[in-house]
Amino acid sequence: MNSTLVTFPSGRTSGRSELVGIVPVGDRHGLVVAETPFHPLDHTWPDQPADRGTVGGTPVIDCVTGAQSATGETFLGADIPVRRGDEGWRWLVVHVTGEAPPPVGTEVELEVDAAHRAALSAGHTACHLAALALNAALAGHWRKEARLDRLGHPDFDQTAITSSRIVEGGSVDVYRLGKSLRKKGFSAEGLDFDAVAGEVNDRLKTWVAADAPVRIDVPGPELTARRTWRCELPEGEAAIPCGGTHVARTSELGRVQVSLTLDEATLTMHTTCG
Repeated sequence: MNSTLVTFPSGRTSGRSELVGIVPVGDRHGLVVAETPFHPLDHTWPDQPADRGTVGGTPVIDCVTGAQSATGETFLGADIPVRRGDEGWRWLVVHVTGEAPPPVGTEVELEVDAAHRAALSAGHTACHLAALALNAALAGHWRKEARLDRLGHPDFDQTAITSSRIVEGGSVDVYRLGKSLRKKGFSAEGLDFDAVAGEVNDRLKTWVAADAPVRIDVPGPELTARRTWRCELPEGEAAIPCGGTHVARTSELGRVQVSLTLDEATLTMHTTCG
């Protein structure tokens, strides 16, 4: 097995699988199964938190990405020394528990906290929609040609973002408005960010009302498969590379709103939905 097989991209929150390995995580135990519905924290872009739940009835304290070398040494999370999907490594979903695990080879039930997953999925979809709406609202403030998003607007989000954190029913995204961004052609001079937020919120209201379908393109069942979020918005199909979980339609989000705060050269966008 070169990779744990994952079912969370299709929305699964339960399953049954064979326990194929146990790795030490400090004084805790990292359970590895052949197939899991759990979404682990991604070590390359840790925006969506890990799922909660149980494995074999035992609470999962944490769920992280692991990489195991050809010699059997396992690295977790930020300690992984290679790029995601590099050949010669096994890529694992590691379910961290504090109780003694059953023997390797045991069939175990896996149950994800569905309410927590649903809240994170809503927050993640709202995050992508807010980013696209922000790109549109700031499109007139570029002095040079810039990379475009799939809706045809300069991609401020991907150009300026420094961190993104999905929370239950929302997200927090941080952007750097510094010298590097100015060199790329974006000017924040004279921007009224309250007005920008208003324009973003108007667009989000329209997109939620459109009841646009959302899906995840899944090229394979492996943890390392390069998945893509897609949404059929009124302006066209939006697409963003994404390893997280999402709702099925924009109407499920309820009211989506953003607020923007500027602290020196740092712009923070808080997004909420529900």
